[in-house]
Amino acid sequence: MNLDGTTLNGTTLPSWVPDIEDKPAPMPLLMVQSFVNTLDADNHTDRLARDDDARAWLAEAGLPYANGDLNLVREVRESIRALIGRDPLTPDELRPLETVLASAQPRLEVTQAGQVLLIPAGQGASSVADGLMHLLLIIRDAQADGTWDRLKLCGNPDCRWAFYDRSHSRRGAWCDMATCGNRIKNRNLRARRATATATAESHDHGS
Repeated sequence: MNLDGTTLNGTTLPSWVPDIEDKPAPMPLLMVQSFVNTLDADNHTDRLARDDDARAWLAEAGLPYANGDLNLVREVRESIRALIGRDPLTPDELRPLETVLASAQPRLEVTQAGQVLLIPAGQGASSVADGLMHLLLIIRDAQADGTWDRLKLCGNPDCRWAFYDRSHSRRGAWCDMATCGNRIKNRNLRARRATATATAESHDHGS
């Protein structure tokens, strides 16, 4: 895993974290966040769009990809994005996760230190499903320790960037207030004005 990446507030982030990331989750949840953010809808970039780019990013993140199914990787990314959005998963969103579970069934392992761990059955092998299962196990642990609730999607439907909400109130709604937050507020303001204008014109025509 390559850890030589961007620096934020004196902390060096892994190289697989997007350069524009300014609300990173703690490790290892950061890997799930960065996996979802390989698609940057606002800047129209996708690190998983092409096989060579996907292979490079997955290798940096320490996720196996030999002889992998890139379509499955992208589908799981969007299923995890849906998980972060907290809405009930549709059958289409659930299906890629079930494919991973069927291909890389996790198993229990007891370490010499006495820890009981749940790991992918094929851990150490070059299986795409094993790497994706690793992400699901990170999510499982984050749900148990409470950090998962702070990982959110930007409220701008044209963005949907995953960000980590460190606010005391846990009410953060935007990846960036200056861009997405103001963009949506202005959009809502224009919509309210248009509705008010249409209502006023309707009353004028009816008088």
